[in-house]
Amino acid sequence: MKKKVVGLGEVLWDVLPERKCLGGAPANFSYIATLMGDEGIVASRVGEDSLGVEALCRMRELGLTIDHVQKDRNHATGTVNVELDSAGLARYQIAHPAAWDFLEWTAEWRGLAAQADAVCFGSLAQRDEESRSTIRRFVEAAAPTAVVIFDANLRQSYYSREVLAESMSLADIVKLNDEELPKVMTSHGISHENEQASAQWLLGTYQLEMVCITRGGRGSLLLRGGEASEHSGFRVRVADTVGSGDAFTAGLMHQYMQGAPLDRMNEVANRMGAWVASKVGATPTLKGDSLKELLAQIG
Repeated sequence: MKKKVVGLGEVLWDVLPERKCLGGAPANFSYIATLMGDEGIVASRVGEDSLGVEALCRMRELGLTIDHVQKDRNHATGTVNVELDSAGLARYQIAHPAAWDFLEWTAEWRGLAAQADAVCFGSLAQRDEESRSTIRRFVEAAAPTAVVIFDANLRQSYYSREVLAESMSLADIVKLNDEELPKVMTSHGISHENEQASAQWLLGTYQLEMVCITRGGRGSLLLRGGEASEHSGFRVRVADTVGSGDAFTAGLMHQYMQGAPLDRMNEVANRMGAWVASKVGATPTLKGDSLKELLAQIG
């Protein structure tokens, strides 16, 4: 049976030098969840403008459930200017405000939260108070059996210790990359000595089920209870890294809900992230081959 997996927060257009691509962690995450056999549901907000119409059409083409994407007549659909360096690594300049800064808590969203098997959210969509409040209420309305993952996605200055602490206290799983982890520890007034020690501190302090630290192309570290798993990652020719972290999160979440061992979660998540990094944009489409066949070619 398909799991209802909700990507909660920002939907936007990533504007790259030669093209624009649908983006925002919730849409990226939900798309990969759909490819893996779950029902990817986007809970976000777009403007009543041409970019909003285009975003809805694109999400529908990708097979996403968009019934819970709100429409805003007063604020524009979000955009992000993306600059890529010679290695394909992305840097972001995010327009503010945008429609997704005004997520509205509604009876419809309450119903969705109660039905969700998993919810993934980040820090960016909490940069303004209205959306922050709505996200917190959504997560709190989720069933006790739902898996909640906080994928930090620290962008520019759009986060604070308060947002990070509150978000991690709501989560079952916290995912950070190796650049974000020291920032999170510093925000708490704790020195960052090494990844394992810092991840263990977060695990205990916030009573988490699991902490994940990603290292780009160098793999990842997973900690759960007294168990740890390290993966060295997969070597691919990088097209761009936009959305690769979101793909990792979706792979991790899917395997977690299937009850997979820690090493299996880590391998599949790294394969998903590497596959997306090897393609242009965050939502590459399958062309003939099945996802299983494509992932088998990674590494």
